[in-house]
Amino acid sequence: MQFSTLDDIRGFCRDLPQGDEASAAAATQRQQNLTKPPGSLGRLEEVAIWLARWQRREMPRLDHVTIAVFAGNHGIAERGVSAYPSEVTAQMVANFAAGGAAINQIARLAGAELRVEPLELARPTRDFTTGPAMDAADFLVALDTGWRTVPERCDLLVVGEMGIANTTVAATLCAALMGGRGVRWAGRGTGVDDAGLIRKRTTIDAALKLHRGVIDDPLVTAMSLGGRELAAIAGAVLAARARCIPVLLDGFVATAAVLPLARLQPDSLAHCRAGHVSAELGHRELLRELELAPLLDLNMRLGEGSGAGVAILLLRAALACHGGMATFAEAGVSGAD
Repeated sequence: MQFSTLDDIRGFCRDLPQGDEASAAAATQRQQNLTKPPGSLGRLEEVAIWLARWQRREMPRLDHVTIAVFAGNHGIAERGVSAYPSEVTAQMVANFAAGGAAINQIARLAGAELRVEPLELARPTRDFTTGPAMDAADFLVALDTGWRTVPERCDLLVVGEMGIANTTVAATLCAALMGGRGVRWAGRGTGVDDAGLIRKRTTIDAALKLHRGVIDDPLVTAMSLGGRELAAIAGAVLAARARCIPVLLDGFVATAAVLPLARLQPDSLAHCRAGHVSAELGHRELLRELELAPLLDLNMRLGEGSGAGVAILLLRAALACHGGMATFAEAGVSGAD
């Protein structure tokens, strides 16, 4: 495994690879010389430069794009915190394999390879209102699965998830690491009714009370209150950082999965952008805390990597302009004085 102990992860995060500032500077200079007023393409310019920095080349490419979707089950699902039973996780994994889900259509349109990794769906994490969701071994295996899912040839990684009850898990991690109780972070997820929302909030508050002694340690918090698919997302994001691969995060759950990394090392998400802001309660506030401005705001709340998958198309537009537009000199157009 890439990491044998939690301390191995801590050590890795203390000395993270950085982007290439020379490539970013060259991309910035190119943007200033293209046939347009400086800054007129707004965030399309910013993301082109971000891709240049992390791909370490002035002219970034999106030839090899991977969407990695991790699936996990949770013991707290038995507490009625979701509108759907746990069996739906495995059923949706089968739907992904058959090509019938939203993310299959989006991945095809965006020119991305879709990788789906189920993580021991027949063995849910433990109910974290009675004990830690995972022990260190479970957590490290899940994180390693995420690490190994990232291909060597990858220009952009999108991370997403599937897991009944995982919006409760995400909300609990946010409450533990950012403060507040269930009422602040628990949204309706898959569409629970008022009684289900109360159960979600009660479950979160019970977990916070039981685990209040570990919330000063982000990794132990992720192990105690998280889930296998969230740990795998964190592992994939760390693998991408090791290889200087830019990352698009999907919605609330995928972003909450990397919150422990940001708490461990503030610079750990420099290679990441938020593909979108979801309609789930708490996602907008979480992104604000992490200083991640979402690329899209489409009122989506599906998961599966779907919102970030749509954002791939925006990045392709940014690179089409960055690489395809003429400079003032090439076009024979007079620049600004």
